Amino acid sequence: MQTYPTMSPTQTQRAKELRQLLQKASYEYYVLDSPTLEDSVYDRFYRELQDLEAQDPELITPDSPTQRVGERPATQFYAVEHRIPLYSLENAFDIPELQQWQERWLRQAKTLGIKPPDAPEYVCELKIDGSALALTYEDGILVRGVTRGDGTRGEDITQNVRTIRSIPLKLQGNFPPVVEVRGEAFLGLQVFAELNQQRQETGEYQFANPRNAAAGTLRQLDAQAVAERRLDFFAYTLHLPEDLSGNLSINLTNNPLVDSQPVSQWESLEFLKKLGFRVNPHAQLCADLTAVAEYYQQWDSKRRDLAYMTDGVVVKLDSFTLQTQLGFTQKFPRWAIALKYPAEEAPSICLGITIQVGRTGALTPVAELTPVALAGTTVSRATLHNGDRIAELDLRVGDTVIVRKAGEIIPEVVQVLPELRPADTQPFAMPNHCPACGSIVVKPLTEVVTRCVNSSCPAILQGSILHWASRDAMDINGLGEKLVQQLVSQKLVESIADLYELTETQLASLDRFGQKSAQKLIAAIITSKSQPWARVLYGLGIRHVGSVNAKAIVQKFPHLDQLAAARISDIAGIYGIGEEIAQSTHTWFSLPTNQSLISRLAQLGLNLGSTEPVATPSISNTNITGKVFVITGTLPNRSRPEVKAMIEAQGGKVTDSVSKKTNYLVVGAEAGSKLTKAENLGIPCLSEAELIALISKNS
Repeated sequence: MQTYPTMSPTQTQRAKELRQLLQKASYEYYVLDSPTLEDSVYDRFYRELQDLEAQDPELITPDSPTQRVGERPATQFYAVEHRIPLYSLENAFDIPELQQWQERWLRQAKTLGIKPPDAPEYVCELKIDGSALALTYEDGILVRGVTRGDGTRGEDITQNVRTIRSIPLKLQGNFPPVVEVRGEAFLGLQVFAELNQQRQETGEYQFANPRNAAAGTLRQLDAQAVAERRLDFFAYTLHLPEDLSGNLSINLTNNPLVDSQPVSQWESLEFLKKLGFRVNPHAQLCADLTAVAEYYQQWDSKRRDLAYMTDGVVVKLDSFTLQTQLGFTQKFPRWAIALKYPAEEAPSICLGITIQVGRTGALTPVAELTPVALAGTTVSRATLHNGDRIAELDLRVGDTVIVRKAGEIIPEVVQVLPELRPADTQPFAMPNHCPACGSIVVKPLTEVVTRCVNSSCPAILQGSILHWASRDAMDINGLGEKLVQQLVSQKLVESIADLYELTETQLASLDRFGQKSAQKLIAAIITSKSQPWARVLYGLGIRHVGSVNAKAIVQKFPHLDQLAAARISDIAGIYGIGEEIAQSTHTWFSLPTNQSLISRLAQLGLNLGSTEPVATPSISNTNITGKVFVITGTLPNRSRPEVKAMIEAQGGKVTDSVSKKTNYLVVGAEAGSKLTKAENLGIPCLSEAELIALISKNS
């Protein structure tokens, strides 16, 4: 029978003991996969700690389990310098290339006057398909989590990193004053499947693979949304105080805090476990390159049974001394390499060739295939890129083809097997008319792409709206492909500006779209008005202007009128932009239809003149305007950020704590001390439904 410690009667001591108990339970559950507390018992202790901290905020510590998810979403992420660069790895794709790598580092060692051991040992670790993170701990407390970025600079996403349960907020055992840990954040295959199922049901685009999903999740501004996606983490690299100059050797001599001195990669993995990190259990110490090859071949088949994606094996020289002596090239460490598995290929039959029309009018042929399993997903469609590629392959409907996932992401047809071709097949020709609107298409002599140039084409409009709503643009959750098709086909939306004049009644009338869904989408659309000018510029879909280019342009032209009046040479003078992007941008702003669109967006209250978000109430509501709201508990149909956006859009203000200035408390399930305080102060409490009714009275 499980026993629990006797708690001290003082609040300070009780809070400390609760933190220790909950930290231990989380470690056993998320790292060791061996839970000792029932969920209901954990929840009781967690709630008790929450109540203690609410009564006395001075009891809150950075390592408290209650601090994993912040209530306030971030407004943006900030770039920070890595104290130690995150180098990428050189790739090898078969055993002969691995042998060539060993020969190279042995030659380099000889050149440097290094005498390696006769049989150098290697550590093999599965290459997890996720996103690299750099974590910094000071005095045992997590103080910073940063993405890899370009290897020298990454984004500070500490708030999101804290939500990952397998990342300790406080280190265990003995630790030095500063520890930096590198590892991979990833989504398990089951979690990934559930996430895509949810997104399909809500009409959102589905992630191509767990790697994309993990990267997208880490860049969510709302930590609560990150927590809901249940990211996981494996640690694989350890840097200690003597490392922070960039030297990868680990020297813990004279450091009394550390029980043992890791002198190798294998020992550092063991040390990471002692600190409380989850380390991939399949790492192996190999006596020589033959053992490495056996490990690689063994996991080529076994990896398909794993609960997460892996696309290869990372091979490292075990000795830190040898690692330090060999050093780095300009791009890679000489002492490590990624031994990748070949891209998966499989035969299929081309059942047909359909044409997709994108937001720029580009006609993209797509092969419709008999379903085939590739890299953990079922593929039934594959891109053919353009008409020239079809001609090069000589692909015909009925052909047997070889399909591959390029980079294990985008399925593509790489080969046709003419030996298996049916006798009555015919060569394929790109259409002369747009399949979406019937307009004549054009193919410029300088391009391989065939395009529809009808600005009223419904397919171009659909693509433009989906791009506008995408994560890197206006980030409008719930505005998926099927819904956009309905909005365009029923002529409810004929430009992106029309989105901001949609009503709940219009949306609720659509097929399989109820009132609750309509309310959530309206809230998301209203929230998007506060997106910064750089996102708006990217969302406009100007040809060749990506999200990075948009940020660079906005730095030079922080106001719309400045960019609209700019000369081509002014735009081309921006570092990284160039003539093609400048010409495209200048042409876009010169068109009368686009000038009218910009004018409407300005009238609708979008941010067209600043690099900072502007939150302006779009509707005046005497029930809401000027009132102060606090939200507590879990609401049945909406997240806190959604409700906050709805209130602010009506002119209200949302704060984090209850006071005499609070006009309303919006209450959900498991409301804590805020509800008690509101009742004591006589502040009116509203359910989610009552809040919606209050908004509706005068909106």
